[in-house]
Amino acid sequence: MNEKKENSLKAQKTKKASAVWELRLYVAGQTQKSIMAFANLKKICEEHLKGKYQIEVIDLCENPQLAQGDQILAIPTLVRKLPPPLRKIIGDLSNTERVLVGLDIRPRT
Repeated sequence: MNEKKENSLKAQKTKKASAVWELRLYVAGQTQKSIMAFANLKKICEEHLKGKYQIEVIDLCENPQLAQGDQILAIPTLVRKLPPPLRKIIGDLSNTERVLVGLDIRPRT
């Protein structure tokens, strides 16, 4: 790998490490799956993004029109708004490794 590309990758990693992660969790009411998804997300964030994240929970039972903006087709769905690029993960977020890779916190192995 050339030095310029290597420096660019290091700069991207540093920027991601210092950025605030804006996460949006779409749920439908207080179902067991929704509660589990939020608990799993909170645990992952506390372990891997401590102090550098914001979680917004959007209940589509109360605001169904908000599903269209992020093109939500299933729930629960986690959307990473920042840092770019936008990422989506569907499910209760119980597979920590899948969530870490999906959010680009940990590289694929």
